[in-house]
Amino acid sequence: MDAFGVYVHVPFCATRCGYCDFNTYTPTEVDSSHAQYLDALERELELAAARGLPPAETVFIGGGTPSLLGADGLSRILNAVRNTFGLAAGAEVTTESNPESTSPEYFAGLLDAGFTRVSLGMQSASTPVLRVLDRQHTPGRAVAAAREARAAGFEHVNLDMIYGTPTETDDDVRRTLDAILGTDVDHVSAYSLIVEDGTAMARKIRRGELPAPEEDVYADRYELIASTLDANGYGWYEVSNWAKRGGQCRHNLIYWHNRQWWGAGPGAHSFIGAQRFFNVKRPETYAQLLADGALPVHDSEIITAEEAHTEAVMLGLRLKEGIPAEWIGEGARGVVERHERAGLLETGERLRLTDAGRLLADGIITDILAAE
Repeated sequence: MDAFGVYVHVPFCATRCGYCDFNTYTPTEVDSSHAQYLDALERELELAAARGLPPAETVFIGGGTPSLLGADGLSRILNAVRNTFGLAAGAEVTTESNPESTSPEYFAGLLDAGFTRVSLGMQSASTPVLRVLDRQHTPGRAVAAAREARAAGFEHVNLDMIYGTPTETDDDVRRTLDAILGTDVDHVSAYSLIVEDGTAMARKIRRGELPAPEEDVYADRYELIASTLDANGYGWYEVSNWAKRGGQCRHNLIYWHNRQWWGAGPGAHSFIGAQRFFNVKRPETYAQLLADGALPVHDSEIITAEEAHTEAVMLGLRLKEGIPAEWIGEGARGVVERHERAGLLETGERLRLTDAGRLLADGIITDILAAE
């Protein structure tokens, strides 16, 4: 088996952000404690490891808000992975954290436990933008947390930002970028806001309380972000991710290279062999199934060769390294040549997006796959 990772989903949040549709629960939405979750998670990891899977080369704890478990709770999760799957030599171990539930002591505890990387949700340095996102943290806290993580000894620290929020201005984005560049983080993720049906933000837009995001604005903001990060020592390695030398997130590269991972926790997805499956979403049901000795899988599917090809192209073309040109079917050669003439693709032994092509990545990939 190629590179193998373990993803752990922590389904708890103190509050729900207006744009979020992740499988997370605030205290009033769930009848399950952190302790019950951790007990059940340990049982899932034991059952999963019994399937003969290899040691984890990467571990990523996401959510939700993993930092609500504190350094002790996250250390318990990492120890459970270590005692079941095992960790490969030099394994990358990441946890997401909300800056508001971190401290110097928290970061020191993570480092002592064996974590190698921290990803902090910043989203924006603008108070008005954070308010529109219903994001419950103070603008300066993410920067302070990043500095605390670096001071504790973390070499690898990521800051997440969101762009394209309704009412956001270019100056808001510049302010956020200036704040990021004022830290010593080695990785930045920048994602355009996606307004998902069923979220509080979608309801506000539908009622006319907020303007809908605009595609042209997304493109302008992306160019601003990309040019600023590129000029300050961050190289793009995936359309939405930049890193200094040696700072790429190895766990995310497992996803983009279409490798294998086990996803543990309520609602987590896994990809093993040719099978993709996902767990039940509710923490109470998840815990009960595991108490009964069963893996909490809700549904599964077998990925066909055609589907695997589609996913490999969709994911691989988002990477700076691109994909082997031989992956592209004869029917799409004309489409590739057209995008090359337009300056959107580089061709040769590998097919890669140009800087201009990054802005139109989704459309280019769709054109190629539709023509095959």
